[in-house]
Amino acid sequence: MSEPQQQGATFQIEKVYVKDLSLEIPNAPQIFMQSAQPQLEVQIDTGAAPFADGYYEATVSATVTAKAGDKTLFLVEAVQAGVFQMRNVPADDLKPLLGIACPTILFPYLREAISDLVTRGGFPPVLLAPVSFEALFLQRQQQQPGAAGDEPKIEIAR
Repeated sequence: MSEPQQQGATFQIEKVYVKDLSLEIPNAPQIFMQSAQPQLEVQIDTGAAPFADGYYEATVSATVTAKAGDKTLFLVEAVQAGVFQMRNVPADDLKPLLGIACPTILFPYLREAISDLVTRGGFPPVLLAPVSFEALFLQRQQQQPGAAGDEPKIEIAR
């Protein structure tokens, strides 16, 4: 069996951008008069899909909900995306690149966008805790294929 002549694998970041960003403050302005310590719930999700030959869009999304008792202080939803060019990457390496490397590159941008948006909403900044996208990726690999709705939830320690 002869190996076909193959050029070296390449991985390149083409573009990093905010794909979606929203802030809801459903109980404003009354909520600003309360001094309760908020409870934060954070959900992180990743995705990736090819869109042209050798080009992939990878995304990291986060939903951050802050509540004080039964009142929602704010709800932030953000999707940070990137265009990545990958050529001559072996099929076995493609999924880990899209599921671990790309989200790891995008996460600091997502973290900054959320912190900035929350601050602009009149609240103290929310700094998302570091995420092990390798652990998330391995957790997903162990889940049954096609099992939707089981997004991993990652809690933030304040």
